[in-house]
Parts: sequence; C-alpha cells; structure tokens
Amino acid sequence: QVQLVESGGGLVQAGDSLKLSCAPSGRTFTSRAMGWFRQAPGKEREFVARISWGAGSTDYADSVKGRFTISGDNAKNTVYLQMNSLKPEDTAVYYCAARTRPAGSFTYWGQGTQVTVSS
Repeated sequence: QVQLVESGGGLVQAGDSLKLSCAPSGRTFTSRAMGWFRQAPGKEREFVARISWGAGSTDYADSVKGRFTISGDNAKNTVYLQMNSLKPEDTAVYYCAARTRPAGSFTYWGQGTQVTVSS
C-alpha cells in the first residue's frame, strides 16, 4: 500500500512563509508527476501546483503564482511547496498527490496538513 505523508503545516500570520513537505511510505512506486491541492472549509478541493518530472515543468494556480514554489526529488517521490507572502485566503488543508501516468488523474493522495493564516 502506498501512502503519502505531508508535514510542515501550521498557524502563521499574513505575510509569513511556510514550507510543506510530502514523502511516500509503504510500497515503492514510480511517479510521473506530483502536485499539491487544497481544500478550504465549505469549498471544493482545488489545484495549487504541479511538477511533471519528465518535462521538468511546473504549473500553478493563478491565485498562488509568484508566491508559491513547488520542487521535489523524482527519485525519492518527494515534493515540497514553499509558500511565501501567505494570505488568510490560503487557509486550507493541503494535500499532496502523485500521478503514475503521464496524464490524467492523480493516483495516490496524502491525508493532508492544515495551514492556517491569520490576518
């Protein structure tokens, strides 16, 4: 069984920074891409950022462009999310995910880590 474990969440003030980490445990696998998603209270889960290993490319939601940076280690299936200039609207549970195919839906998901930004 594959598990993804997020860490690094917490309570910060607006303008602060946080770095989230995600690492796998359990059965090994090969990912083609990894990403971060978030879900705020009362809202649907939304895409935040993605890194595609083969193309070496990254994508971001417009709401986080210029503030968040995704990075990672393909060989270790680990991914990070550096979050700067945090805003109260960034408050959410953040989930990491891994995709084992070149495209399509993400295969594995973490349990999430809470990020709370106070104003």
